[in-house]
Amino acid sequence: MAHGLTATQEFYGALFGWEFRPGPEQLGPYVRALLDGREVAGIGQLPPDRHLPIAWTPYLATDDADATAEAVRHCGGTVGVGPIDAGDAGRMAIASDPAGAVFGIWQAAGHLGQAVAGRPGTPAWNELVTRETASVVKFYQTVFGYTEEAVVSADFDYLTLHVEGRPVASMHGVGQALPRDRGPHWMTYFEVADVDETVDRVVELGGHVVKPARVGTHGRMATVADPEGAVFAVVRSHPAA
Repeated sequence: MAHGLTATQEFYGALFGWEFRPGPEQLGPYVRALLDGREVAGIGQLPPDRHLPIAWTPYLATDDADATAEAVRHCGGTVGVGPIDAGDAGRMAIASDPAGAVFGIWQAAGHLGQAVAGRPGTPAWNELVTRETASVVKFYQTVFGYTEEAVVSADFDYLTLHVEGRPVASMHGVGQALPRDRGPHWMTYFEVADVDETVDRVVELGGHVVKPARVGTHGRMATVADPEGAVFAVVRSHPAA
């Protein structure tokens, strides 16, 4: 969700090679981002009366958006938008967990979601950055049925969420290192061919660097922000074993 839809398209089109086509407008003007004709993301224009963050938001799949929204409320989260129908694409809601991290809920109909993965310009991973994982992991387990696999370490609060044995997202508890201006939040990682070149391109296009290129959990990565301040990570993933 961004304020300047045209400028945001220009930034990500130049950065990732995306093209765009109109999508459902239940939340206002909205476009789908395409890579070689296949959907990889969406960009919506933030309505003036909606106090949502300018940010990339992961949508977590459900078979029943209304039941999931009710579970969010029952487990201490908040539903800020919806559930509403997004044309014939599906049914959606935007919610936050008990610590305040915002995420989407998606019940697929005509639109299943991301259509291509594993190549430059596609979302590669989603990670919840929060104060400590123990206080929020039970929320996601109860609402979405995830199982967890923790990294056993005395000083590293990190776990992976699984669906039917497959890793789908991670949680990183960073304690006092949590940015005060952002609070708990979901971070989207985008695959790139060269992290350092991508970081330079972000700056050329009017964005800025939040954390310089480094070797992280998933490969060489950097944290950057687009011209409106939406923070995301770029990563050159480790090759699969």
